[in-house]
Amino acid sequence: MFEEQVKSALNNVRPSLQADGGDVEFVSVSEDGTVSVKLTGACGGCPMAQMTLKMGIENYLKKEVPQVTAVVGV
Repeated sequence: MFEEQVKSALNNVRPSLQADGGDVEFVSVSEDGTVSVKLTGACGGCPMAQMTLKMGIENYLKKEVPQVTAVVGV
């Protein structure tokens, strides 16, 4: 259930990443609420990727799925 909520929320942010030639892939979620994702395409090598991950994806997921404690890139 928790994993499905995270995947659903990620699907909501994907169009904005895809508009810039990138994407995000769900990797896993740990018991403590840490979500692991992989930025791909243009996002994979972008110098702003870490900010996108923390300020964009992490903030959005925390708002949509309160159990999320952090988002990390792998």
